[in-house]
Amino acid sequence: MAIVSVAGITALIYPLRELTPASSTGVLYLLAVLLVSTIWGLRLGLLTSVASAAAFNFFHLPPTGRLTIADSENWVALSTFLVAAIVASAVAELARSRAGEAEERRREADLAAELAPILLGGAGVEAALDEASAKLASALGLRTASIELGPPRGGFVLRRGGEEIGALVVPDDISPRMRQRLGERVVPALEALLAAALERDRLQAEVVETRALRRSDEIKTALLRTVSHDLRTPLTAILTAGSALVEGELSRTDREELGRAIVEEAERLTALVEKLLDLSRLQAGAAEPRREWCSVDEVLREAAGALDPAGTRFAFSIDPDLPLIRADAAQLERAFANLLENAARYSGRERVSVRARVVGERLMVRVVDRGPGIAPRELTRIFEAFYRAPGVPDGHTGSGLGLAIVKGFVEANGGRVWAESLPGQGTSFVVALPLERQEAPLP
Repeated sequence: MAIVSVAGITALIYPLRELTPASSTGVLYLLAVLLVSTIWGLRLGLLTSVASAAAFNFFHLPPTGRLTIADSENWVALSTFLVAAIVASAVAELARSRAGEAEERRREADLAAELAPILLGGAGVEAALDEASAKLASALGLRTASIELGPPRGGFVLRRGGEEIGALVVPDDISPRMRQRLGERVVPALEALLAAALERDRLQAEVVETRALRRSDEIKTALLRTVSHDLRTPLTAILTAGSALVEGELSRTDREELGRAIVEEAERLTALVEKLLDLSRLQAGAAEPRREWCSVDEVLREAAGALDPAGTRFAFSIDPDLPLIRADAAQLERAFANLLENAARYSGRERVSVRARVVGERLMVRVVDRGPGIAPRELTRIFEAFYRAPGVPDGHTGSGLGLAIVKGFVEANGGRVWAESLPGQGTSFVVALPLERQEAPLP
């Protein structure tokens, strides 16, 4: 470009010599000097200045065709042009460097703006470090870059106050200018972002811990309420009946009634203790299912048979060709037993409808009662432990554990459970269990 521009201006000056003295046309060479200096820097700009002065002398200052000057005025013109060309080249280089520095600062500002949502908007600092490192390397034109937490093992140390929180590791062969740029401008911004991200993680952990403690307090309070009421009631009935049997002279009929009361309350107490144990295992993550091929039809009928030996409370509508599923039959039986017990409690004298069929890739079980229904805002909360929906009719008491156990056992076996209801029109509980292909036909 230097050669072409000098040659082009040299050719342009020839027709202009008819209009103006040759010594005054040398200023046109400054165009070539400015162009080359601005784009390619001072060194090529100075070389273009010297080449322009030589071309101006050789082609336009008499005697032409030789690098000599006959007139002293032309010496002054040539010297002035050369000084002006060197100054213009230096000024163009300064403007070029300032523009380059401004562009670098713009990129650094854009880099900080891009790193902020990565480090501050993700799930955690450690999960975002790889993406942030790749973004930093790409923006600065580095071969590799790595942001590391913990005690620094090299690279640029990142600090928060006087504490060392990590390091920015870059290749050892970067230029001194890039190293200075990183140390003076990039590292301080990265330190601020990383410190803010670590502080955010700490605050989030405190919030999670506070919520867990509050939830634990709520569960403890609910558990104490359950123990104080639901355990005390059957125990009081058992103690009262036992005292009457020991102290009083009773007829055979009275003894039989008191004996039945003791058995019923003991069964009620046993069921409550089993629910508490089931819930504790689920919350502790100790209810790992033992998956085997099982029949949902058999599981449903076993659960219903334990609750209703006479077979009058539940109406079954089950497809005859239901496939087997891989699940823990014992856990599903306990889940369905709680679900059926809950539906029977709220259905009054109406029978509970139990339906099962395959829909797509899932086996759907629907338990429909004829109870008072559930308000829409309560549909998600009814599966919380110890939660009892408001407006429960008198005489319909429960521990608030059954549906939480249903949800826990169903989800442990890869399924989902939800409720559909309209107030005054009953409630449908839907259990969706995944289907798996059998590798070989089972007998």
